Amino acid sequence: MDTEKIITILREGFLVKRGHVVHNWKARWFVLTPDKMLYYKYEGGKRDSCQRGKILLKDCVITCPFLEYENRPLVLKLQTKHGVDHFLEACSREERDEWAADIIAAINKLRATDGGKGTNQQDTAGSKLHNINLSKVLDSMYDVHSGIKMSNHVEQGSTYSNCFSGSAVVDWLVFMQLALTRMEAVTLASALLEEGFLRTVGLRSVEALRTAGLSEQFLDDSTALYSFADSLKKRGSVKAETSLSAVELSGKVVKRGYLLKQGHRRKNWKVRLFVLRSEPAFLHYYDPTKDDISPVGGFPLRSCLVSSLDDNGVPSGVKGNIQGNLFKIITQSDTRYFIQAPTHQEKMEWIDAIREQT
Repeated sequence: MDTEKIITILREGFLVKRGHVVHNWKARWFVLTPDKMLYYKYEGGKRDSCQRGKILLKDCVITCPFLEYENRPLVLKLQTKHGVDHFLEACSREERDEWAADIIAAINKLRATDGGKGTNQQDTAGSKLHNINLSKVLDSMYDVHSGIKMSNHVEQGSTYSNCFSGSAVVDWLVFMQLALTRMEAVTLASALLEEGFLRTVGLRSVEALRTAGLSEQFLDDSTALYSFADSLKKRGSVKAETSLSAVELSGKVVKRGYLLKQGHRRKNWKVRLFVLRSEPAFLHYYDPTKDDISPVGGFPLRSCLVSSLDDNGVPSGVKGNIQGNLFKIITQSDTRYFIQAPTHQEKMEWIDAIREQT
């Protein structure tokens, strides 16, 4: 009997994994069990029945966030007891941290079962914020090589260059071990903001600074933007430009997730990162194997029709060996998109979220 078919599943879903031999990134379906992570390939539109690999969790060390891949801020690293590194990317910060928490819990449970003491390094208690030198923190943060990465961000129809998000700052402070928890990192970032080392960019962070108490001045949020103080010009000052694409990408992110999409020409199925935005309502999709930040496609949701498709049989227009949980979107220009969700629940959640924007 195949015992892997009856073991407990703690969590499952798509993650993008870096290859060991060829260092490219591929979407894989991961299954977390009490003692290992199994991963599978989707061939066309259906998951392979046989696993492509596994990561044994006993004595694993996890690093989350792991920020050494530029333009991939949502990676976590798992190092096995034999020193093999596995790099896994999630679709959102929340999803990444939930995976990390579940993996840490599984590792710690294995350690407790073996009579070991202590917990994974991510759960270490204590505080590092006493007598911290803010100038030294700023110097490290500003370092061209190991400091925080600056890039373009979109808010309210404008593209801001040479800035970073609040959640990126918190990730960096935790990754560099200048803070042990996200809460500590927010406190430290608020101190940097209060001292004038950082400044707000765009409406979201400005409003938070104006209305919040001292402990909530800095937002651990991917839509709140910040930059270095104007006195630090060496790495570039913030510029705001308005463009059509910026307007498309400026809406509030309502939902993110990995879904399977059928191609329009070749009719093949590929995993895509979908991002649903409101005001203006757009659905964009990205190639998660690439490290760029530009969508490969998208469309406005105004007057779109979205409908669930029956999994019994293959609906008209759908090709390939599909898994199921299908739905269809027809745009105002009569373009048809066929999409598969990993589960029935996720399919219904996506349909409901899209309908609210149409």
